Order: sequence, then structure tokens, then C-alpha cells
Amino acid sequence: MSRVLIVEDEAHLAQGLRFNLQAEGHAVDVACDGETAIEKLVEKKERFDAVVLDVMLPGKSGFDVAALLREKKNYVPVLMLTARGRPEDVLAGFAAGADDYLAKPFELAILIARLDSLLRRSVWMKDAEPAGDGTGVELPVPERQLETGGDTFNFCGKSIDFQELELRTLGNTIHLTVMEAEFLRYLVRSEGRIVSRKSILEEVWGLHEDTDTRAIDNFVVRLRRYIEEDPSRPKHLQTVRGVGYRFVAEPE
Repeated sequence: MSRVLIVEDEAHLAQGLRFNLQAEGHAVDVACDGETAIEKLVEKKERFDAVVLDVMLPGKSGFDVAALLREKKNYVPVLMLTARGRPEDVLAGFAAGADDYLAKPFELAILIARLDSLLRRSVWMKDAEPAGDGTGVELPVPERQLETGGDTFNFCGKSIDFQELELRTLGNTIHLTVMEAEFLRYLVRSEGRIVSRKSILEEVWGLHEDTDTRAIDNFVVRLRRYIEEDPSRPKHLQTVRGVGYRFVAEPE
């Protein structure tokens, strides 16, 4: 049985979601504001398999809650609910650490499908075994080129595991959000080619509306901190001025 936390200040919506998710076989808890959610998730460190998180909350917003969770290295999957469907708001949610979003009003069947997808991530994370041989020494990851349906990509001593949502460098493992992993997957599959900001918005986030495509630059800054030796002088994730970006696995 999966345990889900609903963070929603509209009591009728929270209780309706609780009833329907319990009918689907989930154990459900409810928090009516961001402070209560933080108390449960961060201070008491209660274990949940997924969080359904409204953006517009009294006190701390859903953006604040998601950002604090990631800052505290809590990688519980987060489905963000927003009454604001603007692409900028969607991207702000992903930048804060959300894994998926759903605009209000929504169809219950779609929410359940999105939540089930995130719960599968929880299963992967629980079943994942740390790399090593039991001695505490990280073993080399065998080279495996990413292909359609593949789950790892190795470059310059780093390994991206798209199934376990991990970026492994020498002596360090970084947990990725779903969107960070999908962004990296898109860059890897376009390796060596210039990709525009517009194509990233469409192919990674599914946003086709007119928006300020510079909103994705925050994601690029974060990914550079993950994969670059010197993020201020990137060699892997290069900016092509006025166009977009190019990913280079093995820079000269």
C-alpha cells in the first residue's frame, strides 16, 4: 500500500481526493498548509511515497515546500497542482523540484494516472541497490551507450542512471528529479547537435504556448553544477548564443 500526502487548503477538494485515493488502495494523509506539510516531511521525517502539492497555500507556497524538500535532500515524488496554467508557473514548479504538474480544474482519472506514474518512481528508488561490492568502494560502471529504451549513459567518468534517477560521479551520487533526468535524456539523445530553447520546452516539458524561453536557463545552471568541473566555464553543456544549447559528452 502506498502512502500519499495531500497538501491542499481547500477542504472539500482535499477530502474528495482523500476519498478517491483511498478507494484506489492508497493510505492518505492531509495537510492544509505548507507549514504542516514541512512539519510532517522535514521535521518529523514521516515517510510518504508521493506528495500531491497545491501551489496556492496560506503561508508557505507549494513552491516553497518543494524547494525546501529538495534542499533537505528529501526526494519524495511531488505532483504539483496549480490554478495558474501559464508556462512560466509550470517551469517555476519544476525549478523548485516538482516532478510533474496538473492544472486545475483537472479530471480525477488524469490525476490518478499521473500519481501512479510517480509512485512507480518510488518503487524504483526503494528497489535500487547502491553501486559497490559491500566494501564502501564505488565500483566502475560498465559502459553502455544510451539507446531508445536504454537506462544509463556514461561520459567522462560520470554515469546517468535514468531509471534510478541518479547522476554518479567519482565518489558522489546526485539524486535527480524526473524533469532533470528527462532534460538530461533529451540533451544526451541530441549529443553534439544544437537544440533550441523552444524545442526543449516542447519536447521535455510539453509546453507549446508562447512563453519566455529563457525560463529554462535556471535548469541549465543547475545541471551545470551537477556535471561540470567548472560550471562558469562549461565544456559539456555549452551555450550557443542566441539559439540554445549543445551537449558534448567528450569535449576536446
